[in-house]
Amino acid sequence: MLKKLTSTGDGWAPLVLRLTLGLVIFPHGAQKLLGWYGGEGFSGTLDFFGGQLGIPAFITVLVIVGEFFGALALIAGFLTRFCAASIGVIMLGAMFMIHWGNGFFMNWYGVPDQGQGYEYHLLAIGIAVALMITGGGKWSVDGRMGG
Repeated sequence: MLKKLTSTGDGWAPLVLRLTLGLVIFPHGAQKLLGWYGGEGFSGTLDFFGGQLGIPAFITVLVIVGEFFGALALIAGFLTRFCAASIGVIMLGAMFMIHWGNGFFMNWYGVPDQGQGYEYHLLAIGIAVALMITGGGKWSVDGRMGG
């Protein structure tokens, strides 16, 4: 089972994809877990997800862990397929539960009460799916583990 999760080739494209996705998702996880980058931190995120969005605490904790630690693992190329799948599921949830009703485009001009569209989430999902197919590629822990 571990062999399947860590299998990877030695390509450059997976390295670029996992670094990109990891570096883009990490700040979101750091906002939710640590309160960095203007985030609310762990308790604030639990309150917001539970109160405003109606998301159970258990799911919120999975989102926080997936975004923060999953992004770090992607950057390192550790359990790339699993972490990419986790982030993909998180992005699917965000896309359909929160952003779908706002349309495709992000609110680039900050129009009040418009919300953000789902284009960002769709890109993240596409990258996650590509990583699920390819594995971690060059310079990954997965590759060092004999994947």
